[in-house]
Amino acid sequence: MTDKHPRPHSSQVVDGMERAPSRAMLHAVGFADADFAKPQIGIASTWAMVTPCNMHINKLAEDAARGVDGGGGKAVIFNTITISDGISMGTEGMKYSLVSREVIADSIETVVACQGYDGVVAIGGCDKNMPGCLIALARLNRPAVFVYGGTILPGCHDGKKLDVVSVFEAVGARANHRIDDAELHAIESNAIPGPGSCGGMYTANTMASAIEALGMSLPGSSAQVAISRAKELDCERAGAQVLKLLDLGLKPRDIMTKKAFENAITVVIALGGSTNAVLHLLAMANACGVDLKLDDFTRIGRKVPMLADLKPSGRYSMAELVEIGGIQPLMKTLLDAGLLHGDCMTVTGKTLEENLADAPDYPAGQDMIRSLDNPIKKDSHLVVLRGNLAPEGAVAKITGKEGLSFTGTARVFDCEEAALTAILDGTIVKGDVIVIRYEGPKGGPGMREMLSPTSAVMGKGLGKEVALITDGRFSGGTHGFVVGHITPEAYTGGPLAIVRDGDTITIDAETRELMLHVTDDEIGRRLAQWTQPAPRYTKGVLAKYARLVSSASEGAVTDDGL
Repeated sequence: MTDKHPRPHSSQVVDGMERAPSRAMLHAVGFADADFAKPQIGIASTWAMVTPCNMHINKLAEDAARGVDGGGGKAVIFNTITISDGISMGTEGMKYSLVSREVIADSIETVVACQGYDGVVAIGGCDKNMPGCLIALARLNRPAVFVYGGTILPGCHDGKKLDVVSVFEAVGARANHRIDDAELHAIESNAIPGPGSCGGMYTANTMASAIEALGMSLPGSSAQVAISRAKELDCERAGAQVLKLLDLGLKPRDIMTKKAFENAITVVIALGGSTNAVLHLLAMANACGVDLKLDDFTRIGRKVPMLADLKPSGRYSMAELVEIGGIQPLMKTLLDAGLLHGDCMTVTGKTLEENLADAPDYPAGQDMIRSLDNPIKKDSHLVVLRGNLAPEGAVAKITGKEGLSFTGTARVFDCEEAALTAILDGTIVKGDVIVIRYEGPKGGPGMREMLSPTSAVMGKGLGKEVALITDGRFSGGTHGFVVGHITPEAYTGGPLAIVRDGDTITIDAETRELMLHVTDDEIGRRLAQWTQPAPRYTKGVLAKYARLVSSASEGAVTDDGL
């Protein structure tokens, strides 16, 4: 056999007399004789009717396959799972959310390695799809391009634009009698108009932007509407580009370097992105063998301003950012200011600087993306805190609109549901610090997002009056005075485990401290009396995850030290 493009893996599966049984199986799924001489490119689709974020990705996978086939390769579409944070939020099912990142990574690695695909196009829509895909691509280290499924369009009710967070906050407003049942139902019915990922600078759009800045998506992929010609073309081009990467011998770990991760962090900060980016970028770097630490976020955050007035803390949606040019003009601004590494290689086969050479400016008069000399916040909104409550670190999302410090009285809950009940029934009052523990990677297990309690706080009108801290994590839709990812987590004996009702807690974004105002001796006495709770799961995927998962400060990965 002769071939146009390299076939380092598929040739081992289909070439030669002894591989006739393999070819026979592939004839049945549509291979012609000529296809066996082509490189096989796996199209990892996260399609499912589980959630609007992914309901259209089957069509995008077909677009990517056309790009592969048109470029002289043979595309093979396969599926992996997705779950919905927005649907499972606030329930026991949400414990599977972060777990799904690992399942997605494992499943893509398994299919591609088993089937001998020479390259990969991975298409993700919802939050965990994206880091899951990138972890797999890093492990496999075969030519690959990631494609973002695209953002949803805003919903609308009574002249006001809506998204899924609008519904969560409406629940709090209903509990506070600020709206009635009819208004809640109207918001619920109009918030999600069709396919695409949640519409603010929440975790999905944050990670899509980070991956484009990382160099693993084609320019523009992160800022396109889910149902659009631009997104169809993005997929087709990605399919064709994988074949060019094969010819170049350019692989994911050539692209995902330490400097590339620094670029991703810079863009996430400038956009006011989700705290989940910290967790996911640490995990992706781990898969690449890149030494990325929590302190890197602090180092970069000291010099990078927050520029984007995007939801949840701002006014605009991702679809509106798409209308003014997406993130390319922002990246060009950051590059020109010396805040990005322009020499990083990307999936275009060109450097980031080359990709951005012709990037346009934002239109005059727009106020969505601020200038560097007029930032929303002069440094990062992602603040890594340490102190006697978080000796290994915690992550706060502080835009400055909430204030820069908060001291209050602890109200302690051993699970999310108990905290939500106390918020909705009025138990939580001004000056409280809500403490939600045993929700970390091991203790939950699964490190649930606290969007239900934080949205209830906002809906009750307490956004600036109370704080919330947890060893769990937060949705990208969360805003308010919140601290998550507290490590060590309570389940492993971290100091969060011994906080009591009535203790005083201070969160200080300027000194970067999370402090329990109790003496070291008293902390020691309480820890000596503490006993670890029994595991909540002893069989199944959650039990396996709890046994394997690392600390949130290390990305909550499951293959460390294996």
